[in-house]
Amino acid sequence: MPERTHEFGLFGARGYKGSELVFRTLDDLAGGIATPVTVRRGLLARLHYLTRTPHARQAAREAGLTVTERTLKAWLDEKRRPTPANLDRIDTAYWTVRRQNVARHLLKRLNSRGGTRVELHPLNQSQVDRPRQRIVEYRTMNVRRWDRIVECWAKGDTQGLDDEWTTVIEDLGSNWGQYEYVTNVGFAA
Repeated sequence: MPERTHEFGLFGARGYKGSELVFRTLDDLAGGIATPVTVRRGLLARLHYLTRTPHARQAAREAGLTVTERTLKAWLDEKRRPTPANLDRIDTAYWTVRRQNVARHLLKRLNSRGGTRVELHPLNQSQVDRPRQRIVEYRTMNVRRWDRIVECWAKGDTQGLDDEWTTVIEDLGSNWGQYEYVTNVGFAA
């Protein structure tokens, strides 16, 4: 059985860690505010999302947005503009709270009808010398249990998500290590 890749790209292969792409795909499925936080519209939309209810305000505080109510009001009334560091905190808090709010719905969607089909597109070996290239092909698999993956995603636990994703791709058989790094991960969800 192969071990995890330690020096990916040593011979010129290109791709992304599969768990990173799963994280991005789950973010895409969760939806959210597309306008950047640096634009007035994106900032106000995030602030309204984070301050519309007492529960949202508490979740924003727990996610790292620890400014006073007076400062929040000044931002919402556009009397003051957040610093770049606070813009990052606002965006991070928004995505953290958004993931927590959407996780239950997303889990139900991914687990419905016996799971979700996942497509794994192999890594790009165009820059690898011919003798060192592997024969890697496009693969699909059905992931039936998303509970731990979605839980790690909602918490922002990238290491936990990587461990869970590795457990999932081990179902591909003895060549699962070839799919630790891929160019794309697609969900039929």
